[in-house]
Amino acid sequence: MQIQGIDQLREDLADLTPTIRAAGFKALKESAEAIRSDASGGVRVDSGNLRNSAKARFHNNQLRAEIGWWDTDDFYAILHEFGTRKIRARPVLGPAAAAERSKIAGRIQAEVRRALS
Repeated sequence: MQIQGIDQLREDLADLTPTIRAAGFKALKESAEAIRSDASGGVRVDSGNLRNSAKARFHNNQLRAEIGWWDTDDFYAILHEFGTRKIRARPVLGPAAAAERSKIAGRIQAEVRRALS
């Protein structure tokens, strides 16, 4: 997924005070958790491994999160997301991120207002 203007937003936020940056990071964590939770709840359950192992990773000093499956036992998550010749695609991560896209700006705005009040 590509978000237009995210690089400029990162540069602008880097110039803000630590309080504002912390508010942005808190909103990012909330959105990342919402995506992780939504994706986990949407996977097809056989053993429950994919449902239980989706994780959000955060990068120090950056307002950036990655959500997905990184354990070697979870290699088949990509097969479910995109499908194969024999398995139809059952995407969960893409739709979860798309659903959160409309909420992230509101989350950031609310956290920044809270931090400034």
